[in-house]
Amino acid sequence: MAARHREASSVIAALPNEVFAFVDDPAQFSSHMGESSMMMGGGGMSVEVDAGKGQAVGSHIRLSGRVFGMRLFLDEVVTRREPPFEKIWQTVGTPRLLVIGTYTLGVQVTPDKDGSRLRVFIDYDLPMGWATYWLGYVFGGLYATWCVSQMVAGTSRRFARGAVDAA
Repeated sequence: MAARHREASSVIAALPNEVFAFVDDPAQFSSHMGESSMMMGGGGMSVEVDAGKGQAVGSHIRLSGRVFGMRLFLDEVVTRREPPFEKIWQTVGTPRLLVIGTYTLGVQVTPDKDGSRLRVFIDYDLPMGWATYWLGYVFGGLYATWCVSQMVAGTSRRFARGAVDAA
């Protein structure tokens, strides 16, 4: 069980199956990781999936790239998937990250009178190295909050009135 927890939620103006289809696609749902931003240290990470496309229990999702000039990598595996309501995945092995260590990430989609309520959460540990542990102690919560907020905001933008269908 991870020691720290952050979450964000919002009502999305779309049906649960539409919201789930978006959050179930790692490239779309993790797009904030590929965008250059202050939180990404001017760098970004790319997403790779296995034959299961990150959309089946046991499927792997790998992210790699540079953040603050440092090479980072992580491997995640889908541990639970119940369309259109829930998906959970977690890191496997030892991720090479700066401010968080191993984690479990999940989404829950529930029907709402205005569409769907999306809840995104992360349960995480601090990194193992002495320098990254202290970076995580200071900045881990800020980063984890930013990450779940970006996932919710990206989903909200996708289904905002007038949004162009990506399919």
